[in-house]
Amino acid sequence: MTMVTTRGPSGRATLLGTGAIALWSVLAVLTALAGDLPPFQMTAVTFGIGGLLLALANLVQGRGFALYRQPAAAWAVGLGGLFGYHALYFTALTAAPPAEASLVCYLWPLLIVVGSALLPGERLRPLHVLGALLGLGGVAFLLGPKAQFSLDAMGGYLAALAAAVTWAAYSLASRRFAAVPSAIVAGYALGTAVLAAAAHLLFETWVWPAGAGAWAALAGLGLGPVGAAFLLWDIGMKRGNPRLLGALAYAAPLASTLILIATGKAEASLGILVACLAITLGAILAGRKG
Repeated sequence: MTMVTTRGPSGRATLLGTGAIALWSVLAVLTALAGDLPPFQMTAVTFGIGGLLLALANLVQGRGFALYRQPAAAWAVGLGGLFGYHALYFTALTAAPPAEASLVCYLWPLLIVVGSALLPGERLRPLHVLGALLGLGGVAFLLGPKAQFSLDAMGGYLAALAAAVTWAAYSLASRRFAAVPSAIVAGYALGTAVLAAAAHLLFETWVWPAGAGAWAALAGLGLGPVGAAFLLWDIGMKRGNPRLLGALAYAAPLASTLILIATGKAEASLGILVACLAITLGAILAGRKG
């Protein structure tokens, strides 16, 4: 019988992975509340907060410095995924309009679904690919009306594509390091904060957040979308259903748009309903057992 399942250890890990998607849905509104800060500065601050909180949680749970003695390949994948993705995405945003860059970047869930065929024990069917394409189509309904692709921004599109490939590769490669505890994400986050701080010093000028509200938003980003979310995503990718999580990832921009509408920062449209239906159907198809 082919159906979506959330029972058993794999089902629990998948459910935890969806928690990351839920947290990413508040990324846009918290980023807006944080104010207009340079991207690498925001990355350094939020990943610093998230990494410190995760590291503290590790200490409370009795995980000492031995946790961070992991293979160099695991560190390369973790830092390359978290910092590499954000660096490429920010590059894309500076070289191409946000709507177009985001559309190209959101190829990563589709790449995860297709790339899952390379993982041990996973089988890819045409319906799985169709499900991911439906999800991508749903996102296109959200962002497409604002997109006006131009050859002048080709460098930005290529950077966005590289960001999508980087995140998909990181997510799928996590499965290869299933023996590495997901708690190592604390180290990845702190390393990303250090690298982002270096990039900030090289390319940006520090901007002070505008008051307690902006600092609260930065703390919220570090606690949720930038902190706990990456821990939950690591658990889901290592032990859950990567196809289903890939397809469900398209729900993040939809939920984000709905939150922006609820807070008066965006307007409702027919495209949102179409996107909702497409993403839901896509998740059902992509999550079916092989």
